[in-house]
Amino acid sequence: MLKLIVKHLLPAVALFTICKQLSAQQGYKMQPIAIQSRWAKEVNPDNALTAYPRPQLERKDWQNLNGLWEYAITTADAKEPAKFDGQILVPFPLESALSGVKKSLQPEQRLWYRRKINITPASGERTLLHFGAVDWQTKVYLNGKEVGTHTGGYTNFTIDITAAVKAGENALVLKVYDPSDRGIGPHGKQVLNPADIYYTPSSGIWQTVWLEKVPTDYITGLNITPDIDKGILNITVNAPAGYTVEAVASGAGTEVGRIKGNSSTKLQLKVPGAALWSPSSPFLYDLSITLLKGNKTVDAVKSYFGMRKISVGKDDKGVERILLNNKPYFNLGTLDQGFWPDGLYTAPTDEALSFDIKVIKAMGFNTIRKHIKVEPARWYYWADKLGILVWQDMVSPNHGLPDGAKAAFEQQCKETIAQLQNYPSITTWVLFNEKWGQFDQQRLTEWIKRTDPSRLVNGHSGEYLYVNEKLRSPSPNAYVSADLTDVHSYPNPMNAIRMPGKAQVLGEFGGIGVFIPDHQWNVSSAWGYILEKPGALKAKYAIMNQHLQLLQRQGLSASIYTQPFDVEGEQNGLLTYDRQVVKIPFAEIRKIHAALNPDLGPIPEVTAADADITEPAALYSAVLQQYIDGKREPEFLRKMAMMAVQAGDKDGAAMAGADYLAMMKQPYSEDDLRYVMQVTGSTKDTGFTIIRNNADAIDKAMGARQASVKMMNLIYQDLIAPAIPDGANPDWSAIYATIKPYGTSGEEIFLRAKTIYLLNKQDKAGFIPVAKEYLDKYGQFVKLSEKKKIEAFMN
Repeated sequence: MLKLIVKHLLPAVALFTICKQLSAQQGYKMQPIAIQSRWAKEVNPDNALTAYPRPQLERKDWQNLNGLWEYAITTADAKEPAKFDGQILVPFPLESALSGVKKSLQPEQRLWYRRKINITPASGERTLLHFGAVDWQTKVYLNGKEVGTHTGGYTNFTIDITAAVKAGENALVLKVYDPSDRGIGPHGKQVLNPADIYYTPSSGIWQTVWLEKVPTDYITGLNITPDIDKGILNITVNAPAGYTVEAVASGAGTEVGRIKGNSSTKLQLKVPGAALWSPSSPFLYDLSITLLKGNKTVDAVKSYFGMRKISVGKDDKGVERILLNNKPYFNLGTLDQGFWPDGLYTAPTDEALSFDIKVIKAMGFNTIRKHIKVEPARWYYWADKLGILVWQDMVSPNHGLPDGAKAAFEQQCKETIAQLQNYPSITTWVLFNEKWGQFDQQRLTEWIKRTDPSRLVNGHSGEYLYVNEKLRSPSPNAYVSADLTDVHSYPNPMNAIRMPGKAQVLGEFGGIGVFIPDHQWNVSSAWGYILEKPGALKAKYAIMNQHLQLLQRQGLSASIYTQPFDVEGEQNGLLTYDRQVVKIPFAEIRKIHAALNPDLGPIPEVTAADADITEPAALYSAVLQQYIDGKREPEFLRKMAMMAVQAGDKDGAAMAGADYLAMMKQPYSEDDLRYVMQVTGSTKDTGFTIIRNNADAIDKAMGARQASVKMMNLIYQDLIAPAIPDGANPDWSAIYATIKPYGTSGEEIFLRAKTIYLLNKQDKAGFIPVAKEYLDKYGQFVKLSEKKKIEAFMN
């Protein structure tokens, strides 16, 4: 059957001089935002993420290109604009407040960047241009010449611009295409119409851009794999053939081993009596690599490594467990999305980036599942340094798997593994999540195992998904070729199925929604799998963790709680989205976790305010009295509406919402229109008229046809569905008369409803003329799979 509901479709050495055409403070201002993290106020064009961006392959000579660039948004076929729209703070994504722009990029548009840099080329040197990540497809021009391209929004890329560089001023230009969820590439949790568990896109540059000068022949990368059983570190230094490499390892300033050998050849560096890396003792060794021609140093880099082993093996009772350094180790984790209210995909500062890991450790977790996002290199450096296990998700393919999506996903997986292979914190690769774009699971799982046999592979997290104890869909060949069996269970925890040779893990559970007034991204949403009041969260969470203890005795090896931070419309974090309020005090939540994670090691120092656990109805009562006494400021009304929902006062919520909408004045802001789209639930609501009269502005802000889709769903809900009785034929003429005043949105949903009704009834005579009219008028908006079903029945 076809479904009727419409889906919305180290400051650097000065090798390079940056032109002063863009004054550091000229015109930059962070855009308004509902909430922001404590670090946002520290950001300015002079200090935009200045830390060295690649700690595992460090050279002294580099130049950070973060700061103010010019930007422009054009049509897809436009050439480089002569005049740009303004300035953008790189590397914050276009849609973020910290970019200074905060605009949406639509699939039919292109985003341009431009800046000028002074470069002094030298004989025997190459100039490399590095990008941490640009979402999604990038063309790079230098001095009017295309010098490179890259497709993929989550992995780094490097372009050798030596041949295009001229002495003095150089013009660097980027052209970026990012269709987000409308394209074939992996897009993670980013969607053009964010709601519930999906969030605002991050288009364009969102990680550090930097220049580096290297010798003509140089070290391009390292492959590092520890072997604690043999007491060695396997190293391959990627560099041109015909060179000698020397690797020197040291711990706490003392040399522990060195080895020489050929470039691009596997070397085995002995590390006797190695200090093993773990969350409780995250010991890292320094590693110096030199590229030699005879006795002459050609290139040199610094790196680091940790000696640790991850595996699956039997405990003393014969139960398969996850082993860390050959001992059973319960992975007590949480699901980290990596979003920020002010920078979206990009943390405001390096301190903020490390804070997320510190605060997760301070809560007593030892594991992070990095969910459907690849972070900047410095995030993994902090995970290594601070000591946390990381389950790294692959970024899911487009769920509908349009032509090209599979190849794009596999290429992104290949680049992700190559980019992250050396971090000791990463212990597990997660291939698929909850059947989102799942395909060729066995082949891809086995490919990852061959590519990186040193880590575990979770072939499918949540292939078995239970919500309120009901299984969403069966999986006849679950967890094939993987190291783990993984179940998702919302809200309460449960154990995964037991299979020979595999450890059982709970890949997601929890999702307890608790909203904290004045700390919400969206005051009209408090999404969670279940909702609790602040005062009830600790007891509910403690009981869930007591059940984890029971499940651990039955064979469970890991649990991942959803989630550490609220994210946009989701209020199910243990901290608020702005990282200001912790909903269970740190000492108390560590105590809850202690049974499953007894060996915490050093606890990072972090600060956050404890949540106010006063009964929400009492807080709301005071707000309601302010309303009665005449308070009507817009933000007060939005806050009151949300508090009324939590207190169970539907009438109060309706009054506050209606008053807020009545106060809105044209031209409506983008935030106003998003609010209207979120709170409007009926054709009778004031918001429906606003949507209808501002459809073009809504579509510009939120994506094509978002207003039409919203109106169609409400028309169907209010006017069509009630007129389709069970077991009787609808009076389609009467229905049409009812919806005719709603124009094309009414007609489209009417034709769709009638087409699908007759198709499901197999009434071919009635179906053909209606379906033909529907496809003739609105076929361009029908999903290909649905269109094929309709056409098949017509023919």
